[in-house]
Amino acid sequence: MKSTFLPSLLLAVVFHFCSLSASAEEALVRGEDLIKVPEKADGLYLHNLFQENMVLQRGKPLKVWGWAAANDSIQVSFAGQSLAARADADGRWAVTLEPLEANGTPRSLVVKGRDKEIVLDNILVGDVWVLGGQSNMAFPIHKVENGELEIVSANFPQIRMITIPHLTDGKSRENFPSMYQWSDWSSRHFRQGYWDVCSPETVKELSAIGYVFGRRLHMASQVPIGLVDTSIGGTTVESWTSREAARMVDDAEVSEMLDEWDTNIAEFDPKKDFEERLANYERKVAERKEQGREIPNRWKRPVGEQPGPVADRNRPGNCFQGLIQPLEGIQVKGAIFHQGFNNCFDGSRGARIYREIFPFMIGAWRKAFNDSELPFGIISLCTADMAQTEENYCEKMVDIGPEIRAAQYETFRQLVDAGDENVGFASTYDLRRRWFHPQLKVPAGERIARWALATEYGFDSLKWMPPVLEEMKSVDGALHLKFNTDVMAVDDGTEMVGFALAGEDKAYHMAEVDHLVTGENNKGGPVHDRSVIVLTNPFVETPVHFRYAWARNPMGNIQLGRHNDVPLATQRSDRWNQREGPVSTEGMNDRQAKNAMRQAMREIDMKRRLYEARELIESQE
Repeated sequence: MKSTFLPSLLLAVVFHFCSLSASAEEALVRGEDLIKVPEKADGLYLHNLFQENMVLQRGKPLKVWGWAAANDSIQVSFAGQSLAARADADGRWAVTLEPLEANGTPRSLVVKGRDKEIVLDNILVGDVWVLGGQSNMAFPIHKVENGELEIVSANFPQIRMITIPHLTDGKSRENFPSMYQWSDWSSRHFRQGYWDVCSPETVKELSAIGYVFGRRLHMASQVPIGLVDTSIGGTTVESWTSREAARMVDDAEVSEMLDEWDTNIAEFDPKKDFEERLANYERKVAERKEQGREIPNRWKRPVGEQPGPVADRNRPGNCFQGLIQPLEGIQVKGAIFHQGFNNCFDGSRGARIYREIFPFMIGAWRKAFNDSELPFGIISLCTADMAQTEENYCEKMVDIGPEIRAAQYETFRQLVDAGDENVGFASTYDLRRRWFHPQLKVPAGERIARWALATEYGFDSLKWMPPVLEEMKSVDGALHLKFNTDVMAVDDGTEMVGFALAGEDKAYHMAEVDHLVTGENNKGGPVHDRSVIVLTNPFVETPVHFRYAWARNPMGNIQLGRHNDVPLATQRSDRWNQREGPVSTEGMNDRQAKNAMRQAMREIDMKRRLYEARELIESQE
């Protein structure tokens, strides 16, 4: 998941909408990007969003724009509308078409200038959704479980897809190229910046979550769907936030983080950096030769100076500026976002910064797409690492992953509680795999599709809203949690699990979880209020706080009702960070503090297991 720097653009094509021969494509140099349609060209040209096979957004005024010679007259025709424009002194021009209804019949967009005409065929009108986040959103359908089944079934000519090139070099962009972009991570080229018609041949590299999301929307609504994939692996939430929005966050840690980036950029010396990289390379090569070992092909002698932190994809604002900003002007239906892994690397500070920035990131996207009520679906951080069990329950709680998930859910609740009716949420922590790219992506795409179908397409019978905690109170050594709906264990025959309890000592223990008993039925059996959960633990006499699904790969099987596949979201009632717990970590660095806390929690696990063993022995005697 470590961020890798994509090489600078080294090749360019002079003519707009040109193509390369097969022999030229075979001759691509490893490690170089190949631009086939540049961001800028001479004469009349359109923004590269406008291509054959695209989907235009229904129901909203449609801006069509591009560039031409200064003062050139432009005529744009589509779907019975014809509008004129004149390029300004900088060559920019734009027209705005009246809103159109959804239409799956292919039509042509015609743009005429003084001495050139552009005709784009096979254009549909429907709903356009933006896919955002990092590698677990970008993770392609051909790599996931049941991906091959999805691929052979992907005959949906009214679903169209485009992946925006990963240009995160800190430059301000109005457009993007169509290109074959080299990935150091995958050691191959990826075709980016092209609209494609969904088919088994074209869908393989598309985001698995995004494809399943779009497929479900199209199958239910029968409306053409356009998917615009802007996701990039190894990225942080602050990189997806405009720098303007990030500076609006009133938080000392956020300001400190932004200032650190500014300082690093100001102090970076390209010449010194190159000399150090070159010296390091020559030292390693010399060591290899002295040992009689071969030099790996992947080792490349440094050539020239690099831009440094100004072009780091995780510099605040760089992903926003490189992938979202070039889309400003396009009308879209909404966005879904799946990210969070890289913010874990900064510990509890990273989680706190995430919580402060995330609402501003959503606001920045809504501003970019000129829609303050833009539907925005949050997909919580996925799993990684070995599973949490009863044996290692408390030890596995020492992890930043659940802090990020809690921050995502808290952002969702903050917006909903403020009256935002256009934000959605789907948990993924129960789609358990130990790799940090868990390949259970199809259920994740379907969960966030339920939100969109229920709220944006009229299928309001679909359940998607996670149960909401309404009240917490301590009663006779137990903690009672009242939800706005019934909550139950997944119907697999097991009891409810996943909650932990702590007292004032900040030591968390695995909780026993039951529904509140309110009386007896006519057969003498208990009557339960299934909207109230009762948490107890023999080592926590006076509980004050709880956590739920609190591990990177957590136990936690509680959901909305019995058969609805809507998990209770990762959440907590405390505000303790990873350094606060049953032992003091004063004077320790982050690694030492984490190890000390894990050891203390490991001892709590052992204490509980010994207690349970004694209880079992006594019951048998």
